[in-house]
Amino acid sequence: MLETEVINFEKTALVGIVTQNQSEEKLNEYLDELEFLTYTAGGEVIKRFSQKMERPNPKTFVGTGKIEEIHLFVKENGISTLVFDDELSPSQQKNISKIITECKILDRTHLILDIFAQRAETSYARTQVELAQCIYMLPRLSGLWTHLERQKGGIGMRGPGETEIETDRRIVRDRISLLKDKIKTIDKQMGIQRSNRGAMVRVALVGYTNVGKSTLMNAVGKSDVFVENKLFATLDTTVRKVVIKNLPFLLSDTVGFIRKLPTQLVDSFKSTLDEVREADLLLHVVDISHPDFEDHIESVNQTLQDIKAHDKPVIMVFNKIDAYKPLVIDEDDLMTEKTPRHFTLEEWKATWMSRVGEQNALFISATHKENFEEFRERVYESVRQIHITRFPYNKFLYPDYNDAIEKDDEQDDESEID
Repeated sequence: MLETEVINFEKTALVGIVTQNQSEEKLNEYLDELEFLTYTAGGEVIKRFSQKMERPNPKTFVGTGKIEEIHLFVKENGISTLVFDDELSPSQQKNISKIITECKILDRTHLILDIFAQRAETSYARTQVELAQCIYMLPRLSGLWTHLERQKGGIGMRGPGETEIETDRRIVRDRISLLKDKIKTIDKQMGIQRSNRGAMVRVALVGYTNVGKSTLMNAVGKSDVFVENKLFATLDTTVRKVVIKNLPFLLSDTVGFIRKLPTQLVDSFKSTLDEVREADLLLHVVDISHPDFEDHIESVNQTLQDIKAHDKPVIMVFNKIDAYKPLVIDEDDLMTEKTPRHFTLEEWKATWMSRVGEQNALFISATHKENFEEFRERVYESVRQIHITRFPYNKFLYPDYNDAIEKDDEQDDESEID
């Protein structure tokens, strides 16, 4: 008899606020994403709490009445983890932990760092994540470690927070210094690796997390990058040599971006993001079936600007067209106003997407390889243009011929030495 794996999800509640800068609709979008993050980390969302405020309460993020309401719900329902949608200040986290002592208090940043800690497979990725965690936790040590003594394991408990020695600020600072030195050494090694890849054109897949970059990488590069319908399924950059027609180039799959991406991760994943900075062409993959895909595009563009990679040639690849389903208004419904969520794909193509240009926008399904030949042809033409600019005499366009010439040159050199 086959044994089935039983997954015990932690009972979790989410907290967010509606402000002058964040509407209720926008908050619901963020909380939807936060719920997916919680599921990815191993939690089950039981309840969402929200409150309308001009600005976050500097002491407890939400108002006094709301924090008491949350506290009562936590006690009555056995909630294990309470996740706030925005990053809490050290004093806010300390004050909330004093009021709500029955569960762990996390914010979006801590949750994302925890997911990265789960997903890190290689030594380099684990080093990057641990550095980001230490930088995040250092100003929160006074209230955080006494709180952690009461809770063991589960969401938010992975990484450096598990070891008692990290409770000392001086040791954490020393650890941060050691990790930074280690990352500098690895960054230097990876820089040498990138320089040793030769002069081939470099293409990087970028995009929001869970848009299908790894699926596209597997389809184009015939690789076996891990794919899962969860956020941040892959952290480590994968680089493959791809040949379309007679033209070889390097294709890299990078870590996905997300709204409110912790600055600690941007800093510690510098070398991973260098793959994007040093690319000659970016394939910006978008999940067009996601209702907030326009916000995702804006978030990715902002991150590219933050890492100084926004001036590179870009092809917009609108993926998952097989899953796109617009909302439908009944013929006799005269009250519902048409919104972008009611647009068909053809209607979307006639909007701002038409200004992107036919040469820079593609609509595909990586899973079903729909419009895949058009995708390969477009990528080939773009890479070829970069290649011709770099190598006017079409070096590498005929690799077998060039290999033969190089071998002949080596034999001639050996003859001269003899």
